[in-house]
Amino acid sequence: MLRVFKAGLAVLGFAVLFLGGLQTASAGCQLIKATNSAESKASAARAAYANAIDTANQVKRQRGWSYVTLRPRKVTPDPFWKAVRPVVTSDMLLKPDVVTSKTYAQCWKGVVVPYVCTAGAVACGN
Repeated sequence: MLRVFKAGLAVLGFAVLFLGGLQTASAGCQLIKATNSAESKASAARAAYANAIDTANQVKRQRGWSYVTLRPRKVTPDPFWKAVRPVVTSDMLLKPDVVTSKTYAQCWKGVVVPYVCTAGAVACGN
């Protein structure tokens, strides 16, 4: 009887570890970086925010998550036309940064477009 109990406990333990491993494989977080431009800094920040939300929803679908949450994350600004402006230096950034409950956006004056913002976030789900 004790052998049957130990075997059953071992099988139950294996099942818990296996099923727990499956759940954590689909869970996790991913860094989101979204850049957009507009005629004003505020409009560019809103567009980058919306782009980050769309990207997070795409990640949610790709990973099969039932939900996604976003936390703001400061990321390296990502210019559109790297041939014209390969990097954005800290002295180019327009202050203040635009921080919401979901994204952290940094903006600068564009070369080809008036204003550009990169919004960063960490998307987590399960």
